[in-house]
Amino acid sequence: MKTTRTLLFCISVFCVSLVTVAQEETEKNEAVIDSSVTNNKYGIRVGTDLSKFARTAFEKGYSGFEVIGDFRVSDKFYAAAELGNEKKERFEPNLNSITTGSYAKLGFDYNAYNNWIGMENAIFAGLRYGFSTFKQELLSYQVYTTNQAFPQTFKESPREYKGLTGHWVELIVGIKTEILNNLYLSVNLQLKRKLGEDEPDNFGNLYIPGFNRTYDFSEFGVGYGYTISYLIPIFKK
Repeated sequence: MKTTRTLLFCISVFCVSLVTVAQEETEKNEAVIDSSVTNNKYGIRVGTDLSKFARTAFEKGYSGFEVIGDFRVSDKFYAAAELGNEKKERFEPNLNSITTGSYAKLGFDYNAYNNWIGMENAIFAGLRYGFSTFKQELLSYQVYTTNQAFPQTFKESPREYKGLTGHWVELIVGIKTEILNNLYLSVNLQLKRKLGEDEPDNFGNLYIPGFNRTYDFSEFGVGYGYTISYLIPIFKK
């Protein structure tokens, strides 16, 4: 009986020792794992489109600006928005006009890039819904005629069309790089598909703010952006 008790006591001590050693090993492993975990930043990123300022400075007849922002909602997805204002003057051989208006674009971005530890860069694709309110000023236009006895003349009859709207969807792809802590540079390309627009009587919209130039033969348009933005961290995850 004493032998049995002694044996049970030894087995108990041995089991307790094994449990203690296993627990210590588990704690060590957890410490190693914890040391390799990197917290991702979640917050609001705000900035502006530098290409708008460049066009304002170097492109005759254009002025505009755009404010951009996004918010990280998950590891790969970002809610995104752009707000802007544009003025475009067009002086062509047969038509002179001025377009002025504001626009908003709402949508999301998906980051397809797997960052190294501690990096926050992005190769992204996104989708936007765009809406614009604007006015057209028709300054002068050429009167078309097929009668050779009366040459074509330029008629100066300024007219203003207010309360016009346009809306579209656009696919955006781009690259975003963190150049300094929380400071990002990005370049993107946009393919747009017009959904609808208000057209003045006897005068087609040549330009829609936010959508850019329109074409009679197509509902598609293109655009680009070169942005700088700053991330305001709210929490880490």
